[in-house]
Amino acid sequence: MQHPEHHRSARTGWLRAAVLGANDGVVSIAGLVVGVAASGASATVILASGVAGTVAGAFSMAAGEYVSVQSQADTERADLAQERKALAEQPAEELAELAGIYQARGLDAALAMEVARQLTAHDALAAHARDELGFHEAGRPRPLQAAWASALAFMAGAALPIVSAVVAPHAQVVAVTTVATLVGLSLTGATAARLGGAPVWRGAMRVVFWGAAAMLASGLIGRMFDIAA
Repeated sequence: MQHPEHHRSARTGWLRAAVLGANDGVVSIAGLVVGVAASGASATVILASGVAGTVAGAFSMAAGEYVSVQSQADTERADLAQERKALAEQPAEELAELAGIYQARGLDAALAMEVARQLTAHDALAAHARDELGFHEAGRPRPLQAAWASALAFMAGAALPIVSAVVAPHAQVVAVTTVATLVGLSLTGATAARLGGAPVWRGAMRVVFWGAAAMLASGLIGRMFDIAA
């Protein structure tokens, strides 16, 4: 009988990028909207600032994720090339190294060597990549996937404060945007925690705290530039 198990580790690449993008979109644009609104700017200026910030932020998140994950992929490729060279030039030493890894994990010396021989015969590079270097298919760097997930999530998150600013009466933009943002952050934080298998309340509270801090700081700075005066 098959025993299917649903592990969460395969989600780590896109989930991390999406969570960071969504939270950054909500917090960054909410802070921008609150700061601009607190300065006394008109509704048109608030909307223009939010939309411009969304476009710039989405590109920034995508570029940052792509460069970061691509750098990781480049490092892994370099390590694999080094391992491939070692396997070609020093096969006996690499076999002994692999056997030593299995022995350190609890196998006796004879069994560890037999396992190492069989895995080496099957796919030596894959065995070393997995057991020596710690590379796994589920965690393989995917730069484009991370970039798209981050950019789209940023725009989705940014939509909340922008829509709040549009539908709220001008005099209440700061209050409405703040409340909507904190509610949205609690939902995104709880969702991310649930997908990752972490406590839901903890995931919600930590993003709400930092979102509130960001909007408070932005609002105070906006009031320093009271353009309506």
